[in-house]
Amino acid sequence: MKFFDEARIEALAGDGGNGAVSFRREKYIPLGGPNGGDGGKGASIWAIADRNLNTLIDFRYTRVFRGQKGENGHGSDRYGKGGEDMELRMPVGTVITDSATGETIADLDTDGKRALIAKGGIGGLGNSHFKSSTNRAPRQNTPGQEGEKRELKLELKVLADIGLLGLPNAGKSTFIRAVSAAKPKVADYPFTTLHPNLGVVRVDDNRSFVIADIPGLIEGAAEGAGLGHRFLKHLQRTGLLLHLVDISPFDPDADPAQDAKAILKELKKYDEALYKKPRWLLINKIDLVPEDEREARVAALVKSYKPKKHFVISAISGEGCREVCYAVMEHLEHQRAAHEKADS
Repeated sequence: MKFFDEARIEALAGDGGNGAVSFRREKYIPLGGPNGGDGGKGASIWAIADRNLNTLIDFRYTRVFRGQKGENGHGSDRYGKGGEDMELRMPVGTVITDSATGETIADLDTDGKRALIAKGGIGGLGNSHFKSSTNRAPRQNTPGQEGEKRELKLELKVLADIGLLGLPNAGKSTFIRAVSAAKPKVADYPFTTLHPNLGVVRVDDNRSFVIADIPGLIEGAAEGAGLGHRFLKHLQRTGLLLHLVDISPFDPDADPAQDAKAILKELKKYDEALYKKPRWLLINKIDLVPEDEREARVAALVKSYKPKKHFVISAISGEGCREVCYAVMEHLEHQRAAHEKADS
């Protein structure tokens, strides 16, 4: 299945039914009075988060959703039937925004969460509501209200605890394969990853976290260069970023420290809050560096980058990956405990 993380739709809630104008007509009961019933309520449209979905592809081709109209009222004080509400199932993590105003209508961040995205119109009043001592045969009624009509933008932001940053071929996909059951494609050409990959990392039986791998970033990504800029939003919910840097690039003239700083510049241009997230440096492909050069190369990169924490790993062999996972789990548990304390 193709991965789609954006879509635009129209949600047209149902109009309410009109109230009825009717009078009681029975033998032996002259001047029976008004008995027009009210119109039915128009159908509302709801969005529901569903953990079984992971893409917005269903909204890529079907873009207009119309709710049922309410039935008109009837005589004998019978109300019209209301329209049946429509439910649109979307992946967990979908943010729904009004295209016209930019207002965020809903953030479907938990499975089963419901949000009203277009309210159905209220049914009109029948003439029985207008009778009085001075108006015993009213012929007034009211039409049903129009349902809400909205143009909406759907944007999926995957839910992950950890996000991976890095240039194409930095080893992100290999790392996620090494530490989780996810099996993203790995190859020696740029942009092997074409959409986000999620992997569940199990530290032990009862402790785990979710890690997201996005396409590699290149210089100019914030302005649209490459593929990674389209997926930076998927890192906005993460609690920690792991920046993978290739310590042994194919190009002998490449400077890993400068390449890493270029990625940070793109991150800052895209979203200041994302740039300020906790970020650790993973120095990858150490197995390709001669042993007598490793210490000097690592020290030079750390001195230039100045990370809060760094690890030296080889994603292909698994060296150092286990230590990273335990450190990440501990960091996330501290974060969760701090949030719980703040909320209490």
